[in-house]
Amino acid sequence: MTSLDPRAEQNYRDRVARVVAHIVAHPLAAHRLEDLAAIAHFSPFHFHRVYSSIAGETVAATVRRVRLALATRLLEQGGQSITQVALEVGYDSPQAFTRAFSQFTGQSPRAFQRDMHRVALDAHAGPADSGSAYAPTALAVQLVERPAQHVQALRHTGPPATIPHTQRRLYLQCGARATERLGASYGDPDDPAGFRYYAAAVVDGGGALGGGLETLHIPAGLYARHTLAGPYARINAALTALHTRWLPASGYEPDDRPVLEHYLNSPRDAAPQALRTDLLIPVRPAGRTA
Repeated sequence: MTSLDPRAEQNYRDRVARVVAHIVAHPLAAHRLEDLAAIAHFSPFHFHRVYSSIAGETVAATVRRVRLALATRLLEQGGQSITQVALEVGYDSPQAFTRAFSQFTGQSPRAFQRDMHRVALDAHAGPADSGSAYAPTALAVQLVERPAQHVQALRHTGPPATIPHTQRRLYLQCGARATERLGASYGDPDDPAGFRYYAAAVVDGGGALGGGLETLHIPAGLYARHTLAGPYARINAALTALHTRWLPASGYEPDDRPVLEHYLNSPRDAAPQALRTDLLIPVRPAGRTA
């Protein structure tokens, strides 16, 4: 898409975004190529290629990922068997679902559900309960000072399930110039009106790259850092555990800066279970005003 002028490229992105939003809103629909092309006002003969170049993946891959993201939410909620979840997200058998889910998250649906159940129990347990991997003493939190940074960022629009599209756009625009990849979130993710998420990168040589990128200032300050091992599907659960289990007993409170995700490696060259992500919660000593 580098041959397009910026306005034409944004027009393409907006049209593909309508398709992604439709898939997210109707994850179990058949999603015929002709129907999706009509939503984007593209010829069905060229839609697949245009979609792949903009989204960084095929339509089939988007549908599969959105359905599996739905499966993670259903497994987190509990109350359904693995077979019921498999059928609800469009798989004919629990075996096929287990294979796809394991590739997506790096663990089986049963193991994922067990971990999420443990997080839910820990979130409601008292601070002295330290019998699980998400207890305060097991979270392996370090306090670190980070300098101020100016990063190139793309603001994410749409539901959280489409954040990978924004990260892919950033990668396509920054390429090898990105020396550090981040996610920066502001506000409460359960409050869509007040929540903002940016895919961000430290870019070698600095300077704006265009294509919807903006310069985002991340202030210097103290962070509680936990290194998460495993797929990105576990990030929300780990952040929940940090806020509900570690933070109240830590002597610190959240500061008015973005929560950061520092991606130490990439799914492009690492299996889901080998991914490493630093989760960084901005903190200050409890009782101190900003």
